[in-house]
Amino acid sequence: MVNMRSMELVKGIALASLLTFIWLLTGAHGYGGWESAHATFYGGSDASGTMGGACGYGNLYSQGYGTNTAALSTALFNSGLSCGACYEMQCNDDPQWCLPGTVMVTATNFCPPNNALPNNDGGWCNPPLQHFDMAEPAFQQIAKYRGGIVPILYRRVPCLRKGGIRFTVNGHSYFNLVLITNVGGAGDVHAVSIKGSRTGWQPMSRNWGQNWQSNSYMNGQSLSFQVTTSDGRTVFSYNVAPSNWQFGQTFEGRQI
Repeated sequence: MVNMRSMELVKGIALASLLTFIWLLTGAHGYGGWESAHATFYGGSDASGTMGGACGYGNLYSQGYGTNTAALSTALFNSGLSCGACYEMQCNDDPQWCLPGTVMVTATNFCPPNNALPNNDGGWCNPPLQHFDMAEPAFQQIAKYRGGIVPILYRRVPCLRKGGIRFTVNGHSYFNLVLITNVGGAGDVHAVSIKGSRTGWQPMSRNWGQNWQSNSYMNGQSLSFQVTTSDGRTVFSYNVAPSNWQFGQTFEGRQI
């Protein structure tokens, strides 16, 4: 009887682990199902033209995002709050140009509308269209270069990151502008608070992209951060920057 109970317990744990794994892959934390959109590409064969961008990430290679990135149309960009979100996509229903398989991309830029052109002829990123302007190497994983624009299916997926969340402290005294990168899980940060070693927790305001601002004097204090992503998950990174931190430095905290 003991052995039978032990076997049932092991089976139960294995089933729970499997269900948790499936739950994470198929829509946990508000991730939805497949939706329809279109995709184009930009940035050249080495994706060098995708550097910088409206999320503020700068050099996407050194930040760890690489070439699997995309610029989002107005309908998806959410005024920058979608920066850092991850998407799985596949080319859909265009046998001439589609390739098999899927690709994972991170939202790192904004695809602006072109109101001088119709939505179906050049104004691909005009509202209310859901459109991804992908880095060229990412696009060519799901479609042929000559396709130009292809129909796709896409869905939000958890972001898988190496290491912890990174905080780059820019600005100057009384203007702390913190760039937040390498965020796992949902990926898109929706709220941030900062704490100095001589202050309490203070909410930061989003300046642009994933640059978060505090107007408090934090010089000479160790810094802690509280980061909340769009799925409501919150992580605390205590004393990630020592009291002798300098503007322009990057510090690594805990991961979501």
